[in-house]
Amino acid sequence: MPENTDYKAPKSENQGIAYRERLNSWAIARLLPDTQREIVARFRSRSDADGYMQHLRQEKPNASFMVVFDCKREEAVI
Repeated sequence: MPENTDYKAPKSENQGIAYRERLNSWAIARLLPDTQREIVARFRSRSDADGYMQHLRQEKPNASFMVVFDCKREEAVI
């Protein structure tokens, strides 16, 4: 299996954490005014994200949510 050469992580003890963060690429975003979005939760699979989004829509029917694939995560979001 070929190695992922696109991602250049520093060789340190944080490499395991960086890999774990890359696994959770599916996210649920809450749509805010002025075309802003807020990431509510992250998931490894699309089906998990869809299931949790159904729960969120039942809990907060007036809010707008969307499932997104976030391949380039912001550094501030953990």
